[in-house]
Amino acid sequence: MNIHKKFFSRIGFSYLIFGLFILLVTVVVMNSAGSINSNLLNNINFTTILSAICNYVLPFPALYFLLKKIDTRPIEKKNLSIATFLKYIAITLTLMWIGNIIGLIVTAEIGFVLQTDVSNPVENLITNSDIWMNLLLISIIAPIFEEIFFRKLLIDRTIKYGAKISILLSAILFGFFHGNLNQFFYTFLMGGFFAYVYIKTGKVIYTIGLHIAVNLLGSVISVLVVASAENLIAGTYAPLDMAIILAYLIFLITAMIIGIVSLYKFKKSKLDETKTEIPLENPLKTAILNPGMIFFMLFFAFQMACQIIA
Repeated sequence: MNIHKKFFSRIGFSYLIFGLFILLVTVVVMNSAGSINSNLLNNINFTTILSAICNYVLPFPALYFLLKKIDTRPIEKKNLSIATFLKYIAITLTLMWIGNIIGLIVTAEIGFVLQTDVSNPVENLITNSDIWMNLLLISIIAPIFEEIFFRKLLIDRTIKYGAKISILLSAILFGFFHGNLNQFFYTFLMGGFFAYVYIKTGKVIYTIGLHIAVNLLGSVISVLVVASAENLIAGTYAPLDMAIILAYLIFLITAMIIGIVSLYKFKKSKLDETKTEIPLENPLKTAILNPGMIFFMLFFAFQMACQIIA
């Protein structure tokens, strides 16, 4: 195995160990909380807070330790105009909707074959958690940590192999790391786009902003819209409910039109290939088909399978 394949294998094993560490910390913390008071684990808000601590706060030093000895490359920093940032929000939402549709079709087909419903753990979490908890954890804390994990720490170390390789790795690791098939397709697409934005600007604050926007729409705003729609169906709606639904529909249609048009005009040539310090003869084989990445993908594919048959 050549030196470059070893490099990407190390990346894969680092994120695999990171995932295993999260699993271990979650088991220990949840069992400890249950031993203190078993009723605590029946409180969805309490378990959501613990999950955030176990998934983001406690494991952060572990991932940093695993990656800190790998050389980084500075990325030139550029600012985005407000108009461009808003366009990127529309692109992000469009990619999310496209990926979500693909995920729904795939899980529906799997459910049909297995004669069972494939549950969506994220949807269950959003539905059952307090809306303020969704705002804090899903819409703010998760985007901040995930952008550091899968954009800042990862791309700074892989950009020397070129933008395309960094984008692909970021998309694959981000998609698989969520551990369920429902999320894989849209997190893969969004992860790749976030990687593009980070490489283009060199500022993780922009991808954090995009991530917050899409999570806010899915975990907070959508909950308010659903509540207004339920009031409308029940005949107990107020003028505010109608205003919320109309504003949401106008926003969705506008964002989708802008997103589709922007994606149609999107050109691969926009990637700055001058960032490639180390060209690879077989980039896909070198970056993906190595022990670390293979074991990483197998582990999280197994998690997805367990989630499907659970």
